[in-house]
Amino acid sequence: MWFATFVLLVPRPAVLVWFLLGFVAVGALIVAVLWTLQRRLIYFPGGTVPPVEDVLPGWWEVRLTTTDGLDLGAWYAQPVLDRQTPVVVVLPGNAGARADRAPLGSRLAESGLGVLLVDYRGYGGNPGHPSAPGLAMDARAAVRYLATAAPDHPVVLFGESLGAAVAIELAVDEPPAALILRSPFTSIADVADVHYGPRPPEFLLRDRYPSDERIGLVEAPVLIIAGSDDSIVPLAQSRELYDLAREPKEFVEVPGADHNDADLLAGDTVIAAVVRFIDTATPEE
Repeated sequence: MWFATFVLLVPRPAVLVWFLLGFVAVGALIVAVLWTLQRRLIYFPGGTVPPVEDVLPGWWEVRLTTTDGLDLGAWYAQPVLDRQTPVVVVLPGNAGARADRAPLGSRLAESGLGVLLVDYRGYGGNPGHPSAPGLAMDARAAVRYLATAAPDHPVVLFGESLGAAVAIELAVDEPPAALILRSPFTSIADVADVHYGPRPPEFLLRDRYPSDERIGLVEAPVLIIAGSDDSIVPLAQSRELYDLAREPKEFVEVPGADHNDADLLAGDTVIAAVVRFIDTATPEE
């Protein structure tokens, strides 16, 4: 009732101005909410982790220092003494912590490879808050650590889901001996389309992870592993990245596997494909 009276008393041009101001205010509120909360829809950090000896006996707890001054915890299994043995840097997905990757790390180490299980800022008890620029710095800190800890050993990047996007970005700037991507997506916006409906405008996305724009710039051999029944990252997105990647490349599909199924995380098919691919990509001199 009061609004009708307000409309009658206020001149029509003024009413239009008030409507426009209200529309702008609502739009600004929506933009502010999207800007503030969107990272909570992307990153789901796991908390503190147990001592490494309780999970992976014989591994080391190591510290990675980022260029913006953060001190990050990671777990490391040394490669065998052979100078040609590669070290696999595992860049995890958007949830959990390094203890959740222990089955993968254990099986890779049992094959003779060195392994570095990374936790990003804000994950696994690490300081900081996750973001695309931050995760890129964390991945670079891992590679810098290996330059000192294992200077003569080839570095292989293994990125899981979100970590695949991090690995691709790093591989463009610092080509590894090989790049392995498990359940990679084309971009964060494409994943959002699947789970949250129509995407917001590009300028509202704080973290884009445009892997489809970057994968063609990677010069290292690429292995892509994906589950046929992945409900988080559609198989079609992983295949699209494969089509965009340069040769040499390989695609391995794990039949019936969903995004977080054990078969896709550290199953026999995955481990065999990874070990075989690394042997091919990093032949002994």
